[in-house]
Amino acid sequence: MTDTTRCGWCGTDPLMLRYHDEEWGVPILDSCELWETLVLDGFQAGLSWRTILNKREAFRAAFKGFDPEVVAAFDEADVERLMANPGIVRSRAKILAAIGAANIHGDMAARGEDFSGFLWAFAGGKQAQGGTQVVAQTPASERLSKELKTRGFKFVGPVIVHAWMQAVGMVNDHEPECFRRVEVKKRARALGL
Repeated sequence: MTDTTRCGWCGTDPLMLRYHDEEWGVPILDSCELWETLVLDGFQAGLSWRTILNKREAFRAAFKGFDPEVVAAFDEADVERLMANPGIVRSRAKILAAIGAANIHGDMAARGEDFSGFLWAFAGGKQAQGGTQVVAQTPASERLSKELKTRGFKFVGPVIVHAWMQAVGMVNDHEPECFRRVEVKKRARALGL
């Protein structure tokens, strides 16, 4: 190991280190990728993120690359297929929530509503810079959670939504001394965020 300073939450697990160093906090603007990460965060409810990361490739295969249009067409046979898949989290409620979320994504697209634009609006279209205190939720995550629930999304409470906003770079919550904090901020600026 090097003496690189990282956020304490990533520990020493190689998978968590790679996720922290390469993905967490990097701004995502692609609607489908934002949808995938929101669905995966919903599957994480009650579990550790390490569990989801360990199963992420199996999830991607089981959910056909997380293409919302494809997932929206899943039927009861697909639900049973997913329930029998030991590579993913086999929760009927979460599987049905993912399919429902795909339909909502499709409905928004059909109305000409950009999913990415809708989500980033709750961050003011800019990456917020987190402070020195760790918080479980914010007013922005509370507002977004409420709106997502109003639209029919499930497993999108304000704590899950805040964790998701951190993961997709709406909030740069890398610890002040973490080497990624400045890198993530630069990436956001380069994207106009």
